[in-house]
Amino acid sequence: MKELVSIITPTYNSEKFISATIQSVQSQTHSNWEMIIVDDCSSDKTIESIQNFMEDDHRIHLIQLSKNGGAGVARNTALNVAIGKHIAFLDADDLWKPKKLATQLAFMQNNNLPFTFSFYDCIDEGGNLLNKRVEAPKTVSYKQLFFCNYVGNLTGIYNSEYFGKIAISSSRKRQDWMVWLTLLKKIKTTQPVPESLAFYRVREDSISASKGSLVTHNYSVYRQFHKLNVVVSLFCMIGFLFTQLVVKPLYVKKL
Repeated sequence: MKELVSIITPTYNSEKFISATIQSVQSQTHSNWEMIIVDDCSSDKTIESIQNFMEDDHRIHLIQLSKNGGAGVARNTALNVAIGKHIAFLDADDLWKPKKLATQLAFMQNNNLPFTFSFYDCIDEGGNLLNKRVEAPKTVSYKQLFFCNYVGNLTGIYNSEYFGKIAISSSRKRQDWMVWLTLLKKIKTTQPVPESLAFYRVREDSISASKGSLVTHNYSVYRQFHKLNVVVSLFCMIGFLFTQLVVKPLYVKKL
C-alpha cells in the first residue's frame, strides 16, 4: 500500500483560493493522503468552501480555531493530529502539480532521503504564470540553509518516522525555515527534486512581499531560534543579505 502523506494547510480568509488548492491535492496521482486544514478564525466563506469538499472526500479534515493565532499555531494544531508517515506542507493559496507527491516520494526513496523539496513556479493572484521558476543548489547543506532558505514551504516533505514530528514555532513568520534547519541539523545535507512540482501564488498583500519585514524576521531567527547574541546575529544578517541579494537570484529562472 502506498504510504500515507499528511498535508498541513493553515487557512485564513482564503475563500478566493482554497477550492483550487484542495482540487490540486485531489488531482494527485498518489492518492493515499489526508489533508488537515486548520482555519484561523476566517470571517469570509472559507469554511463553507472547505465543507463542500468534505461532503464527498473523507480524506479532507477541518479544524476551526477558537481564536486567531497565526499560521504557526494552525500548522502545529494540524501536526498534532497528523498520522501520515510523511508530513507535507501546502498553504491555502498555493497549488501542487498532479505528480507532485508521487514524484517526490519516489525521489526520497531512490536517494534514501528523509527530507526533500522541489523547484516551483510562480503565479499571480489570478493563477497566471509569472515567467519565473525558483530552483535551488543540487545539494543543500545546513550551512547553506543557515544563510538562505532555499526550501519553498509548499514543496517540503519529511519522514516523521525518521525525525519525529517537528514542532513549529508560533512566531508569525519564518516558521518553515526553522523546521528545515532542525531537519538538516540532523542529516547535514539534502537534495531537491530537480524539477518544478508546484505553483507559488505571489500576493500583493502577503507579508512575504515586504523586504523590510523579511529582514526583521530573519534577524529574529538568528536571535531567538539560534540563540545568538546581537553582534553575531548582525554578522549573520550580513551573510544572509549577501546570499539573498547575490547568490539566491542565480537560482531564479525565466520560463
